[in-house]
Amino acid sequence: MAKFQSTLIEQASGKLGDNIVMRQTATGKILCKAPKKASTPRRSEKQAYTRLQMANLLANYRLYSGKLAEAFESKRAGLSDVNMFVSANWGHGPVYLTRPMRIQGACVLADDLFSIGSIEPIGYGLNGAGKLVTNLNLGIEITATTTVAQFSGALMTANDNWREGDQLTFFVGTQYMDVDGMPRANMRAQKVVLSLDDQTKLWDVVTSEGFSTVDGYLATGMVLSEMGCAWVHSRENSGATKVSTQRLVVVSEVLPQYQTYEAMKAAADSYGGINKSAVYLNPQSSLNEYVGGISSGSSSGSGTNTNPSTGSGGTGTNTGGGTNTGGNTGGNTGGNTGGGDNTGGNTGGGTGSVTPSTPKLTISRTGTGTSTVTANGEGVSSGAEIAGGTEVTVSVTPAEGTVPTASLNGNSVSLTESEGVYSGSFSMPSSNATLVINSGGATGGGSGDMN
Repeated sequence: MAKFQSTLIEQASGKLGDNIVMRQTATGKILCKAPKKASTPRRSEKQAYTRLQMANLLANYRLYSGKLAEAFESKRAGLSDVNMFVSANWGHGPVYLTRPMRIQGACVLADDLFSIGSIEPIGYGLNGAGKLVTNLNLGIEITATTTVAQFSGALMTANDNWREGDQLTFFVGTQYMDVDGMPRANMRAQKVVLSLDDQTKLWDVVTSEGFSTVDGYLATGMVLSEMGCAWVHSRENSGATKVSTQRLVVVSEVLPQYQTYEAMKAAADSYGGINKSAVYLNPQSSLNEYVGGISSGSSSGSGTNTNPSTGSGGTGTNTGGGTNTGGNTGGNTGGNTGGGDNTGGNTGGGTGSVTPSTPKLTISRTGTGTSTVTANGEGVSSGAEIAGGTEVTVSVTPAEGTVPTASLNGNSVSLTESEGVYSGSFSMPSSNATLVINSGGATGGGSGDMN
């Protein structure tokens, strides 16, 4: 910025071309500076769909208030519980929060996987009345007089996988809208340790919320509404905790509101928007609002079977304006079982193509931090085959005081920090690729399969 006095421009004020903005102070000085240039959004649509889910994932992890310690049996040394939670749920029903919502502590209760282990999972589902009912047959009806010993005996007698000393934990989360209009949630838990000698009333240890019965099966005592529930079976085995793999079941009208394209777009805009030019020509893109609104056009196809004895072709219509899954296949619905020529309405087709071999991703890790690589919501090991074009996500918890880096075939992969975890994504190339992750600290490792 420059300051000067001149009779030539002592009255000057405003913008001069695209290079200088002038403003006059009270003392007559002219301040000149370069104008601010509109920033180009950094995120593509695909990146927005993946990266923006981190805020709510971390908010849901915090709901458990440390109760997920040892909830992931396969956790490798150096990995944290939050690493495992994020990796297990990345890409599963993403929930999008805007930046102000994240800063103000908003949370949308989500149906997350919160434990992964070797014990047989507890099955549960909603019945017609809206209660969550398990597959654990007790053969008794739980009442206010039922003791821990009676409950334990019934559970162990009717279910082979249960033994004395095992723990049954019930999680229940509640969704609500605060007075500030923000979605918020809380989580509480209750547990009982099976004992054939404990004569304490069961409902003095736990509540009927998660320890009731429906036709002799363990169930919730309340109808689920704006809440999520789940049970988990755990056991101490030679100093290690064994758990069942469980997911929260959520019944809420709030959750789907933050899983839409509109919610993703609002979240992206709060962080600076989406780089539209990067996806304009992508037929899969929903970002068409800058050319007159989201497309709702239609396309159709039809066909006629030239051998009448085998029936006629069908028709199909695509009302989504996206990938035409109706028009191209509808004309072939007539069934060509008699050897006649079926002329379908496939106007977009061409000659056949040869399917190439699936490219492999080699992962090389250095540093003392931890990292996970996922694709389609699943952990990826070094040497895994991943279809070209698949979105691959990298999540790194670096060594203390360091900033991690990642590169694909020598090209840098942008990592964004949130709550101490750095994440980024890239599109899998159509040929073999090498991903190098440096998590900071002393060099160590090499080609690893940590996922």
